[in-house]
Amino acid sequence: MNPGIVADSIVNLCGAIGLCIAMMTFYWRDPNSPLTRRLLFGLGVIALLFLVRGVAWWSGSDVLDRLSVIPAALIPLGALVVTEGMLRRHAPRVVKMLAVFGGILLGLGGALGLARFTTAYAVSLSLFQLAGFLVCALLLARRDRASLMASENRSIGRLAAGALIVIPFVITDFRTLFPDIPVRLGAIGALLTVTVILIAGGGAETRRHGLALMTLRLGSSALLGIAAAFVAGDVDAAQIERFCAVAVAGVLTIALMTDALRAVFEAQEPGVLNAAALSTARTRDELIAELARHPIFEHARRYREAELASYDPPRLRELFATQRVLRRSGAPWGFSPDDPAVERVLSLIAANSATHVIVLSHDPVDLIVLAVPVTSADPATETALALVRRLLALTPETV
Repeated sequence: MNPGIVADSIVNLCGAIGLCIAMMTFYWRDPNSPLTRRLLFGLGVIALLFLVRGVAWWSGSDVLDRLSVIPAALIPLGALVVTEGMLRRHAPRVVKMLAVFGGILLGLGGALGLARFTTAYAVSLSLFQLAGFLVCALLLARRDRASLMASENRSIGRLAAGALIVIPFVITDFRTLFPDIPVRLGAIGALLTVTVILIAGGGAETRRHGLALMTLRLGSSALLGIAAAFVAGDVDAAQIERFCAVAVAGVLTIALMTDALRAVFEAQEPGVLNAAALSTARTRDELIAELARHPIFEHARRYREAELASYDPPRLRELFATQRVLRRSGAPWGFSPDDPAVERVLSLIAANSATHVIVLSHDPVDLIVLAVPVTSADPATETALALVRRLLALTPETV
């Protein structure tokens, strides 16, 4: 089989799998949203295109190859449907009619064999797709920003950025117009776009981390593709590009799969914050007892002032008055290392083989001492401990 066809098939199948995973993620996040339904339709058309094309090229089926033109011709309609959802406005009627009838005519024409008029049909289809993207871009650019929320305007900006990313990749799919391109990259552009959209749904810090991870994945997969290309004989630039495309598409798809599975597993096993938020406890002791069911608090121990007599509670009050959650690695917590209070807290931590001290009250002294496993010691856990401390501090001792 031709190496170019093999690479095209693998990249497109990876694109179909990745888009299906992204669709499941969007549905899981907000299944009842009208925008979600529109987004699923748009992504579903593209995923169907990649799936049918990948199977057609891999199997050499002319029938499937012709049928793949139908979802290709419906891409402008899918883009318009998503654009209307983003704007919360209907597009002009003439634009919708052109998207619908143009997609039907080009799709059925390709399925019935008009694609044998290779150049003319490829030019018509490519111009139709690019015109659809251009119209959607104009509708987004000319939107009434005052009628949309700030978050919606930001989302539209990110969608526009995603379109700019994907268009250069989509152009490579028209091999009739660009016969010297070693591999079609449209599926990689789609994978990059949905990855960026999923990352953009988080906070600023999460977006930075997500983009850094995506950059690392792209760089490492490209290097892996280059290295793998030299395993085969007769290495040239085209072969290197094919190996890189396959590696990048595979890594992006695997990343979407692992991120989606991680989200599912985390949802099935409620974290410590969910346990505290859903608790029906009415007193502090009841809430601490429920938190003890969580692995982080399983071996936690509460110390009231009377139980800390050997640690000289009056000396501890000054330190605890300015600290809420103390980490063993953060010692001396802004104090002198020789401060008696610091030495006593470190002794308490060592006696319990603990990593953290949660200060519920400094007068009278009321503490929770616990050990956070190294596998759970991350910024999210630190934030969770701080929030749990606030919940415990606000929970009354008695009803």
